[in-house]
This record gives sequence, structure tokens and C-alpha cells, in this order.
Amino acid sequence: MEVAPFINSPTIPQTIQTPKKLTHLNANLHPTMVDVSHKESTIRKATACGKITMSQEAFLSVVEEKNKKGPVLQTAIIAAIMGAKKTSDLIPMCHPLLLSGIECNIKEDKESCAFWLFVEVKNQGNTGVEMEALSGVSIGLLTIYDMVKAIDKEMCISDIMLLQKSGGKSGDFVNTHIQER
Repeated sequence: MEVAPFINSPTIPQTIQTPKKLTHLNANLHPTMVDVSHKESTIRKATACGKITMSQEAFLSVVEEKNKKGPVLQTAIIAAIMGAKKTSDLIPMCHPLLLSGIECNIKEDKESCAFWLFVEVKNQGNTGVEMEALSGVSIGLLTIYDMVKAIDKEMCISDIMLLQKSGGKSGDFVNTHIQER
């Protein structure tokens, strides 16, 4: 039985050039973790946010702290911190980082029955902390969903984005596609 007859096919290129922009592939097109040892160690900071929208009943159970699973927002903040710290365990090519600070803030949006979660992550190192901030937001919002899903399974997690970052070779970044939150 011929397992892979297409391997020697003349229509399949025998050598493939790696595009220079794909930093997580080596010359043999195998996944690799980017070597950042040559990068300068600088103070790096990133802030990300995201939103979870829910029914009024679910929103009030959180605001009034009447959720049977406990304090939802406080638990979400702890989860966001843990999510940021565990980013390299969750995303294959992320470097394990020694984080120097994680700050979380939750803003209520009563009109939309929503919560905005903001996560700021800091370190001094040779690679950025954008993924840690984004992971923290994602895990924090998923925690809210988990704790409130008995009341509202139709909650919507949205608008997860990097707001800003500083430090490193690429310098500062501010997301210009967002409105004042």
C-alpha cells in the first residue's frame, strides 16, 4: 500500500523557501521558539482589555454579589493574574517570563449589562508581555462566564484587544482603532 504517493510528485515543490516574516519556523519549516538572547533587556509593559455582555439578571447577580458560586469579579481578577502568569504553558511559542507586576481592573457598563476587564502586565526582559496581558483578559472573562453560566448561557465575550505596549526594539504602541472606554 502506497501511503503518500504525492511526496515525489513533480507538482509539489521539493524545496520550500521560508518567508522571512515567519519567525516561528526554522529553515526546515519546523516550529521553533524565537531566540531572544540577543535582544536588549528593557522594561516592558502591555495593557489589554475585553468585554463580556450578559442578561440583566446575570449582570445584577454579579453586581449585587448574589451569585451562588461566590464573588465573581474578585475571582475573575485572580484568574486573570493566573492566566497571565501561565501564558507560556498555554501558547506553544511564548517564552516563560519573570513578570514583575500584573494589575487588573474591572469596569461595569450598566447600560449594556457588561463588564470590561483591563489587564496590565510588566516585566524587565528581552521579550514583550503583550500575550500575557491578552491571556489574562481571556482567562478572566472566561472565569466570569463559568461562574454566571447557570443564569445566562448566551453571554458574549468580545473586543479582546491590545490597548498599548511599551519597551523593546519596536518601541511604544497605542491602539488607534479603539474608542474611549
